[in-house]
Amino acid sequence: MEKDHLINAPLKNAKPGAIITFGTYPHTADGSDRTPIQWRVLQHTDGELFLLSEFILDTKRYYAENVDITWRDSDVRKWLNEVFYHAAFDDSEKKYIKTTLCTDNGVDSADTKDKVFLLSVPEAEELTDKLGKDTLRAKRGTIGTLFSKIKKNDGCNLYVYDKTVGDNYISEHGEQLGCSWWWLRTQPSRSSRAYFIGTRSSIRSYGNVNLACYGVRPAVKIKLS
Repeated sequence: MEKDHLINAPLKNAKPGAIITFGTYPHTADGSDRTPIQWRVLQHTDGELFLLSEFILDTKRYYAENVDITWRDSDVRKWLNEVFYHAAFDDSEKKYIKTTLCTDNGVDSADTKDKVFLLSVPEAEELTDKLGKDTLRAKRGTIGTLFSKIKKNDGCNLYVYDKTVGDNYISEHGEQLGCSWWWLRTQPSRSSRAYFIGTRSSIRSYGNVNLACYGVRPAVKIKLS
């Protein structure tokens, strides 16, 4: 009962732009921790919160091979709804997570029903702020956790910007840190590619699905009743 109270209390009055914590996931380089996940509130409507992780939490390929694929059949969707979902949330937290109908998945890509998902292009355009100045919207430019930057056994290794364009850096605790790129679920007409957030926080359409250097910012919808 105490856990339920802790989950509900800070969520009920959360407004767009607020940061809340919900669930846990490794953040440190050795992956031994269970750090609370920070989420940015994108929307608060009809008794539910639409949340996007504030930071890149891990690095995954959209799909293992450079072939035509859909969001429905992608490896990253399977990972989000199986591995991440069970790693990040305990049973008392899972009961708050809504099954979301995901549309705008790409040309000839079927709608899906997901517990955890990536943002679509329309959601990124509407609910994230490219310049990071709108406090009611999530910052499109972001960095990864230490855990997300460690090269994984499957070869995934998060790209971190280290060149001279200032728009590709964000300030965190007084330090200028290079941004990393992160996947969106929407695909262009060429289904061996997917959209992603890239340089200068822009939405790009040419990410080959087997790229091993783009990060994952999970999104969820939380029921408040």
